[in-house]
Amino acid sequence: MAANDLSLETLLGIDIVDAIRMCFVFAACTTLVFHSLPVLNNRFVNYGPRALPPSQQKDKPATASFLDYLATWRVPHRYFAHYYIVSLISSAFWASQLLANGPVFQFFVSNTSDEHLHKSMTVHRVLLCSVLIAIQGGRRLYESMVYSKPSSSTMWVVHWFVGLFFYVGITVAVWVEGSGAITSKTLTLDDFRISVAPSLKTIFFFPLFLMASGMQHDCHHYLASLKEYTVPVHPLFFRIVSPHYTAECVIYLTLAILAAPEGELVNKTVLCGLFYVVVNLGVTARNSRLWYQTKFGEDSVRGKWTFLPGLY
Repeated sequence: MAANDLSLETLLGIDIVDAIRMCFVFAACTTLVFHSLPVLNNRFVNYGPRALPPSQQKDKPATASFLDYLATWRVPHRYFAHYYIVSLISSAFWASQLLANGPVFQFFVSNTSDEHLHKSMTVHRVLLCSVLIAIQGGRRLYESMVYSKPSSSTMWVVHWFVGLFFYVGITVAVWVEGSGAITSKTLTLDDFRISVAPSLKTIFFFPLFLMASGMQHDCHHYLASLKEYTVPVHPLFFRIVSPHYTAECVIYLTLAILAAPEGELVNKTVLCGLFYVVVNLGVTARNSRLWYQTKFGEDSVRGKWTFLPGLY
């Protein structure tokens, strides 16, 4: 690593890769804590139709007024579209930095340990996963613009901020473990050409990424077609309460595998991002299950997995 007295490794004992991983894990653990405490879950985690109106909250401890005040810091649910706008902007920014060997990329390299620089993704995997994460962001932006309905639903502003930081972080995670390979050559648009036969890993997991993306798109299209909130009857919802969340997890799992450095099974930075996705969507899926039970009865979710078939 280049000598730098102000580097993260010198100041904190970690490099940029470890810092990104820690942020994902911290966000996941914080989400679990908020979900596990009803006084926090009801106010800050639930959103949309699952949110519990303040007038129905029975707990009134000494801190209730302060928590109620914090819970009023909310943004419209339609702000979800900002996640995907930020994702696309971030993908475009990093594409320009990687191709031009830009100063921000150089800052990241100077704060990446020799271990992570030497155990690197290949350039072709960096390009593949960067394109895939941009496709994911573009598709979700399209869906949020086309399928969203006018709604008065809101979400806690911190929830919104964390989502923004996640999408910035994940667009970095898909290439940051390839910094060593990128610095060893000058990237050009010619590197996007397919000049070698794809590996068995790519042959299997690239179609899986596309399939999961298609399933999620189908779920979102179906949910948007419903005239009112009701029990979904689409085939993907027959055995899973939230199959669109299942698909999201598969998407990031395939990215974690496709972005693996040479000699590694997975990309640990993307895997930490997947951990946050599983926790965040798991909490939301559980709240959705409870909402279905309350609104439509136990039969509406009987015999269904919440969102991870065979596990949860």
